[in-house]
Amino acid sequence: MSSEQIIYGKIILGPEPETIEGYICLKDGVITDIGEEKTSSDIIISPCLVNSHTHIGDSVLKDPVLGKTVGNRVERDLDSLVKPPDGLKHRTLQATSHSRLIESMKRTISDMITIGTSAFADFREGGVPGTLALKGALDGKDIMCRILGRISRTEGYKTDIEYEAELLLQESYGLGISGSRDMDRTILETLREVAASWKKPFFIHAGEKDRSDIDSALSLDPDVLIHVTHADQSDLRQVADEQIPVVVCPRSNFITGVGMSPVEKMLDLGINVAIGTDNVMFNSPNMFAEMEVLGKIFKIDDRQVFKMCTLNGASILNVNKGGYIAKGLSPKIMILNASSDNLTGITDPVRGIVRRARPDDILTIIN
Repeated sequence: MSSEQIIYGKIILGPEPETIEGYICLKDGVITDIGEEKTSSDIIISPCLVNSHTHIGDSVLKDPVLGKTVGNRVERDLDSLVKPPDGLKHRTLQATSHSRLIESMKRTISDMITIGTSAFADFREGGVPGTLALKGALDGKDIMCRILGRISRTEGYKTDIEYEAELLLQESYGLGISGSRDMDRTILETLREVAASWKKPFFIHAGEKDRSDIDSALSLDPDVLIHVTHADQSDLRQVADEQIPVVVCPRSNFITGVGMSPVEKMLDLGINVAIGTDNVMFNSPNMFAEMEVLGKIFKIDDRQVFKMCTLNGASILNVNKGGYIAKGLSPKIMILNASSDNLTGITDPVRGIVRRARPDDILTIIN
């Protein structure tokens, strides 16, 4: 049966987000009309958020000890926490039962839906079984997930690598590689070749801890780079020239102590930048928190922050139900309460969402 609804309020409209007062008309999930008129409604109509980089498998290990405490300071050790194959995360995943892994990921997925996330991209460790576990966790969940699988081995014969990668790509959107220093170069090149032959994207971490792996990552002709925290100007120019999108993870980089990605320089060079929350073991998958950090600490323009967390992520992940509100589209929409104790008095919906909105300001999600 066909369904139609009209919603009045302040609408964050278009790919270059501007706010109008009026209504949107939805028929079977498609925006059939948008009108501008005065309204007494105190709601904000916004596209949902896109989380462009996660590791939700480590939901089983939230808030671990980050390193040795010296005086009042914790000396963070990123490699001991996440580097394959023997980092704390990987040891924990290997010791976690299949059922517990799925249940913990289900909880995180439900949390993301509740806090206004319409789509996410997950680097899924554990080979084919790991990817199938995430598919099991997604069953019945109303959210788009781009699964970026990772083979279970870091060494082996080329034919074995090819075979596992092909099995993995039958079940996943693409490949998500830990980094160019974490396995032999010949294996990386084999994985890139297999992804290309399957016409599937190749994502890779680069420049998170330092810049020593950026050149080698770029030489693999990646489709998307993650972090690029320590890129210099020449690196960024190459990324821009090759039109490689970048996903940055501000809160994650802070908690692991690796620094701040040069987001402003990336944007100045025209790089398509999106945002992710990274490992659930370190951070909640709360995109509102990422927006606040980007606006207040990185000092990025509020509208650009909003785009990075909606349209840019949707474009990088090829998500057709996300990004922005316009006639003829069918985005997921979140309705926020502009008269909540938190949002009452905001002067602009985009600025309000970026600087202070919280998940509890969401009234409902419309598909």
